[in-house]
Amino acid sequence: MEIKGKVAIVTGGASGLGEATVRRYVALGAKAAIFDMNEERGQALVKELGDSVIYIKVNVVSEEDVAAAIAKTVATFGAIHICNNFAGIADPAKTVSKGKAMPLALFTKVINVNLVGTFNVLRLAAEQMAKQDTVTGDGGRGVIINTASIAAYEGQIGQIAYSASKGGVVGITLPAARDLAVYGIRVNTIVPGLIHTPLFDTLPEAAYKSLCESPLYPQRLGKPEEIAHLSQYIVENDYTNGECIRMDAGIRMQPR
Repeated sequence: MEIKGKVAIVTGGASGLGEATVRRYVALGAKAAIFDMNEERGQALVKELGDSVIYIKVNVVSEEDVAAAIAKTVATFGAIHICNNFAGIADPAKTVSKGKAMPLALFTKVINVNLVGTFNVLRLAAEQMAKQDTVTGDGGRGVIINTASIAAYEGQIGQIAYSASKGGVVGITLPAARDLAVYGIRVNTIVPGLIHTPLFDTLPEAAYKSLCESPLYPQRLGKPEEIAHLSQYIVENDYTNGECIRMDAGIRMQPR
């Protein structure tokens, strides 16, 4: 599917991987709706990128928020062809720490944002896409790109909730692609490794250097722009469907 002239919604689009993806889509001639809780950063991007972008404050777990944001996107840009789900939280905690079990509320919070939130946006975006005219020669109507993590496969100590949530995102990818194939909607998941987001800038130099040495090659953290480039590939390659694509420079995470 050609990106030029299409409309994307990007959750978590005000910073990090989402922001890089919004910038790439707009540079390629698309319109983008940023779904994010960071109103200050979202509005700053609208001011910078102009009429090609709108910002909507969205809690991805809220059915009402997402439905209203999708309706506003369609009212503004006329359709939705691409959906990137980047919104997520980490909140590390061990199953049992210092003799006390992890609070169930914390586990549930991470699952709700990362997994339930992803599905909430996916299902409502797909509902809108299914109503629209086809835009490819194969009868395609849209592309949904979720974001998991290598923690889905190699969760480290303290990542029990995060790993479960991202494993769930991996798990819904193929069933969603199968469910939506009849509508010409593809579903894929990006599985990032260690990507340099602002969080890493707060680490001590020794810890940062150690992380950079973890991947096979190249031995550095990934760049948000590289994730955005993978999103572009997934949108443009109509034969990529039902896939979970690792982008991690060959890293395999150790227990800690």
